[in-house]
Amino acid sequence: MTDYKNFNVETDADGIALVTWDMPGKSMNVITVEVMDELDAIIDRTVADGAVKGVVITSGKSSFSGGADLSMIKALFTLQVEEKAKDPAHAVEKLFALTGRMSGLFRKLETCGKPWVSAINGTCMGGAFELSLACHGRVASNAKSVKFALPEVKVGIFPGAGGTQRVPRLANTQDALQMMTTGSSLSAARAKAMNLVHQVVAPEELIPAARKMILDGLKPMAPWDEKGFKAPGGGIWTPAAAQLWPAAPAILRRESAGNYPAALAILKCVYEGLQLPFGTALKVEQRYFTHILQTTEAFSMIRSLFISMQELGKGARRPAAVPRAEFRKVGIVGAGFMGASIGYVTAAAGIPVVLIDRDQEAADKGKAVCENLVAGSVTKGRISKEDGEKLLSLITPTADYAALSDADLVIEAVFEDREVKKAVTEKIQAVLPEGAILASNTSTLPITGLAKNSKCPDQFVGIHFFSPVEKMMLTEVILGEETGDRALATALDYVAAIKKTPIVVNDTRGFYVNRCVFRYIGEAYDMLIEGVPAAMIENAAKMAGMPVGPLSLNDEVAVDLSYKIFKAALADLGPEAVDPRHMDLVTRLVEDGRLGRKSAKGFYDYPPKPAKKRLWPGLKDLYPQQKPEDLDVKVLKERLLVTIALEAARTVEEGIVTDPREADVGSILGFGFAPYTGGTLSYIDGMGVKTFVALCDKLAGSYGDRFKPTPLLRDMAAKGETFYGRFDPYGKKAAA
Repeated sequence: MTDYKNFNVETDADGIALVTWDMPGKSMNVITVEVMDELDAIIDRTVADGAVKGVVITSGKSSFSGGADLSMIKALFTLQVEEKAKDPAHAVEKLFALTGRMSGLFRKLETCGKPWVSAINGTCMGGAFELSLACHGRVASNAKSVKFALPEVKVGIFPGAGGTQRVPRLANTQDALQMMTTGSSLSAARAKAMNLVHQVVAPEELIPAARKMILDGLKPMAPWDEKGFKAPGGGIWTPAAAQLWPAAPAILRRESAGNYPAALAILKCVYEGLQLPFGTALKVEQRYFTHILQTTEAFSMIRSLFISMQELGKGARRPAAVPRAEFRKVGIVGAGFMGASIGYVTAAAGIPVVLIDRDQEAADKGKAVCENLVAGSVTKGRISKEDGEKLLSLITPTADYAALSDADLVIEAVFEDREVKKAVTEKIQAVLPEGAILASNTSTLPITGLAKNSKCPDQFVGIHFFSPVEKMMLTEVILGEETGDRALATALDYVAAIKKTPIVVNDTRGFYVNRCVFRYIGEAYDMLIEGVPAAMIENAAKMAGMPVGPLSLNDEVAVDLSYKIFKAALADLGPEAVDPRHMDLVTRLVEDGRLGRKSAKGFYDYPPKPAKKRLWPGLKDLYPQQKPEDLDVKVLKERLLVTIALEAARTVEEGIVTDPREADVGSILGFGFAPYTGGTLSYIDGMGVKTFVALCDKLAGSYGDRFKPTPLLRDMAAKGETFYGRFDPYGKKAAA
């Protein structure tokens, strides 16, 4: 039985059919329409074959499966657009039927009459985990690489192929809700403790254990199909459930501010489904899934956080004609915390690193930062001690610039000062081999100006990292006016090597992310000056979907950095570049030593642990305070989101950002712009440009010209355009 493209089927002498999922040309198995068709045929064939007593399904790759394929997810949204245009009366009906395909297939497997065991050898996510849950037995390898998750809520949908019904019938309801509404990962041991996996064994025992489960008489029936089944804890109508269910929506609202429809749909699916026969419960799940797929949040989040992130990560903006770069050595000049962290992620990718600073002591301090990062990873079990030692062996600290003479890429990461960067660039250029690429890690200084210190401006590029480097997944690749294709390609190849997501932007002060970030912080300054209580500012931001309030964010990036940026802007652009009230506010904090978290005081006070940070009480004395009851929280939320989105629109109008995918992904990964919106431009497109322009005009009338819509926005509103339509990243006019 080997007539399949994506599966190999072999039946042994004991009548156990081993189904090995191994998609050709892919590093990871994914669920496609073709995969579902083949699996459907395998179910029929094994059922019809009297020699087959049971089936073990496993993966021929290092992971089990990442779930649904990109193309299949895209097809769901394409179908909606096409069907609503062609046959609006039946569009939802067709979507409903399509969303039930996977769920129906898994139910067919579950009720086929022969036992199936899923032998899980690696990462098992989303629909692949739902497939495993439909199997009658589940055996997992105890390898550290094995992770389970139903992460769909993170991209605006939920486990719609039986996940919301099987998980709470296996695990207790509270754990089931926690897992699905957060999308968090489980180790094999945790999955077993939750009753989601039956056995955890050594990798070499995986297939034998799965076979034995069938030979020992595994029932080809799910527990919920047996008479008298009760969900763990007794289901909905129990004293424990009476405590859980009134609290669950309140907890969800506290965590998500009601911004994620899919998370609420999970609660509804579980609550309603546990009161119904299993087949009916699956229809309830299908109904909610169909509804969620039609929401703006699902469309925007899947486009940005699933589709666009993958496309950018795979090099959507990379010049195709340039050969791939190989990195035999990367130099990092500037061994401070940022430079050392860049060195750490580079070495973690297996690339040798030279870490240079003004003297050996400073360079050694940089390596010590890497040693601390390794120690933390080893303690948390993320890497082994041996792997940590190997990583550190790739990092060579030195004060000798000659060590850069055979580097393929050098990243300058010194202090944010033009003269300092000029001096360092000249030292690098003196030893840099011909053809090597020189990059600057700068957060605000234009790359074109810095490139003038280079002998070859076409080989000079900006690579802007975000702190903490080892955790932040975004990098901005900045093109100076003379940056060439090979420099861009090399930068993108390097970002791919260290497993981060790149966005490519053209040169300007602050580039893209920081321009948006400082508009967010600047609006908070305006609110403080107006007398809006600081706690209301921070809470309104979180209610709007931001991960941290603007004042807290300013403390993290450092208040004195804001001060330095203001000073540089005044020096370069004149007094009109900075609001004097903002300068006064920041100056007062800096003069008081309130530099942010690094000085244990800024907009917040940071007492010794375990005490939590708290807003500085002195903030209320800086400006006359308004009464909270006189303020409209909805307007505060709008101001914070609109000011960021407006700045994003300005960068598009100025040609700084040319691809809407990068604006959206950059805003979410760079500073957590309300993920449920899909990012800054999706936020505008989602409400409609015409509606956004009207909102801007309204805010401008009340709070000033900074909210005035740009000419581009007015033109788009008049023409009924969207950003993804006008600036189509795929080079064709597609429905936005």
